[in-house]
Amino acid sequence: MKQYTRAEIKEIISERGVQYISLQFSDILGTVKSVDLPVTMLDAALDNKIMFDGSSIEGFVRIQEADMCLHPDLGTFMVFDDDDTMGDCLVARFICDVYKTNGEPFEGDPRYVLKKVLKKMQEAGYNKFNVGFEAEFYLLRTDETGRPTLEFSDAGSYFDLAPMDGSENCRRDIVLTLERLGFEMQQSHHEVGPGQNEINFKYADALSTCDSIQTLKHVVKKVAGAYGLYATFLPKPKEGFPGNGMHTNCSLVKDNHNVFGSENDDLRISETCRKFISGIIAHSKAITALANPTINSYKRLMSGYEAPCYIAWASANRSTMIRLPAVTSSENARIEIRSVDPSCNPYLAIAAILTAGLEEISSGKEPIKPVTENLFSESPKQLKRKHIEKLPESLEVALVELSKDAIIMECLGEHVSSKFLAAKHCECDKYQKQISKWEIDYYLPKL
Repeated sequence: MKQYTRAEIKEIISERGVQYISLQFSDILGTVKSVDLPVTMLDAALDNKIMFDGSSIEGFVRIQEADMCLHPDLGTFMVFDDDDTMGDCLVARFICDVYKTNGEPFEGDPRYVLKKVLKKMQEAGYNKFNVGFEAEFYLLRTDETGRPTLEFSDAGSYFDLAPMDGSENCRRDIVLTLERLGFEMQQSHHEVGPGQNEINFKYADALSTCDSIQTLKHVVKKVAGAYGLYATFLPKPKEGFPGNGMHTNCSLVKDNHNVFGSENDDLRISETCRKFISGIIAHSKAITALANPTINSYKRLMSGYEAPCYIAWASANRSTMIRLPAVTSSENARIEIRSVDPSCNPYLAIAAILTAGLEEISSGKEPIKPVTENLFSESPKQLKRKHIEKLPESLEVALVELSKDAIIMECLGEHVSSKFLAAKHCECDKYQKQISKWEIDYYLPKL
C-alpha cells in the first residue's frame, strides 16, 4: 500500500482531471457503500468532515445515533480511468474508516475490528499478518433486460483455452484493469465449472488485502457488465456444479521473518505455524459463521466438488479445511484455509482467523497433528474414530457456534457480534418461511 501524502493526492487529481470523489466503506455484512462528492469537496473529505446517515446502513446505528464521519485512508487512494469501465468521468476512490462525531472510531466498522486485532498482534511481537485471497466467480449470461440468468458464459473447465474458454477476453480485461489500478497480478485461469474463473493478485498485509478484495469484486462485476455478462461470487449458484471458494493463504511475520517456516521440520513449518493452525481448528465452527455467512454457503460446504468440510489439516490433502501449499523454502511457508468463500466480509473473517491463531500460540497447548487420509473416502465411523468433525452444515448451526465462542465474540466486539447475529438469524427466518420448487415437485404428488 503506497502511503500518499495529501499534497501528492491533490497533485494527481489536478493532473489527471479527476471530477468526482468516491468515499467507500463496508457495512457489517461486507457490502461496499459509497458517499460520492464533486472534486470541489476534496479538502473537506481530506479534513475528515464528510458525514453520512449511519442509521440507513446494515448493522450500524440506531436512528438517534445516526450521524457518522468518514476518514479517508490516504494509502487506498486510487483513480478509476474511463477505460476501466467506471463511468463517463474520472473518479478517485478512498477507502474510509468510520468514526463517531465525538472523534472516536466507530466500533461497528468492520475495518476497525480488523485493525484492533492487528494492534493486538503487534503488541504480541509480530510485525505483519500476510494474506492472499484466491477468489472464484462465475460469469453468467444475461437476458434481454440485462438480468442475470443461470446460463454459463462458456462450456470450459479447468485451465481450458478458447474456444472452450469463452470467458478468456473478459477475464483478461479484468486482469489488465486491475493492473492499471495498481494491483500486482499473479495469475488468472478458467476454473473447474463452466463459466467459472479465478483471478489472483499478490499477497500483502491483512488490511491491504481485505481492501483489495473489495475493489476486485467491484472491478470484476463492472468489466463483466461491459461484456454483457453478470459476475457472481455466490458460493453455490447452481446445483451439480462446483461452488465458488476464496482460499485464504496466510503467514505471520516477526522481525521481517516468516515465523511459519522452519528448515528443521519435515514439512518446513514451525511450531508457531502448527499452533496457529490448531487455533483455527479449535475455533473453526465459530469462524465458519463469518467465513461462510450465507445460507447458500452451506450448499458448497459438503462432500464432493473438492469443497472442504472436515475440521482437520494436512500437508497436501485437499479434503481438509486447511492444507500446506508446496513451498521452495521455509521463508515461503504459509497455510491455506480452503473453507472460506467470497460471500464473507473479509475484514471480519480475517480478524477471526488471526484472533484464533494468536490465541493458540500463547496457550501452551500441544498442536493438533495433520491427517494423511483422503477424508472424502472415509466412512462416518472411521471419521468418528479419528475424532474428525465436520464444519457446520447450515448457517443456523454456525451462528449458534459463533455465539458460544467467547474468544471470537470478543474479537468482534459487542456491537458487531450482536448486529451480525441478528441480521443473520433474520436471514435464516426468511429462508425458513420459503416453500421451494423442490418441495412442491417432491412432496405434492405424494401427499
